Amino acid sequence: MQPWEARERLASARSAHLATADAAGRPHIVVVCFAVDRDEVYTAIDAKPKTTTRLRRLENLRVNPRASILADHYDDLDWSRLWWVRGDGAGHELPPGAERDRALALLLDRYGQYRATPPAGPVLALHIDRWSGWSAAERPDGLSVP
Repeated sequence: MQPWEARERLASARSAHLATADAAGRPHIVVVCFAVDRDEVYTAIDAKPKTTTRLRRLENLRVNPRASILADHYDDLDWSRLWWVRGDGAGHELPPGAERDRALALLLDRYGQYRATPPAGPVLALHIDRWSGWSAAERPDGLSVP
C-alpha cells in the first residue's frame, strides 16, 4: 500500500489505536479520536471519564516520543474488504499557540461531540515518518479497495 493511501484510509477511520511505550519499552495502547493533516495526526485529552488524570500516554511521550497509530476495517461478510493502516512517528504535547489551535479546530470539525464539549486537556501531535498498510483486495487500477 502506498503511503498516500495509508494516510487517506487512516483519515477515513472514525477511531484508531495510539500505541506508546515507556522508557523501558513497555507498550501502552489506547483508542483515540483524531484528525489527520498531511503527515501530522492530532488527538486530545477530552472530557470522557478517565481512571486517572496522570495518563500514561502523556508520560510515555515525554520519556519516549516514538509512537504509532493504527486503524483497521473489518467486514465479517466480505473479507475482500479487510484493511489496516499504521503511521509510525514521534509524538509530543503541543504548547499553546497556532498549531494547537489548528489541531483543536480540526478535531472539532471532525467530531460533533467535541463541538458540544471541546477537549480541555492536552493536545498531542504525532508526526508520521513512516506509513504502512495492507488491504485484502485490489481495484482494477492496481489500487486497494477502500
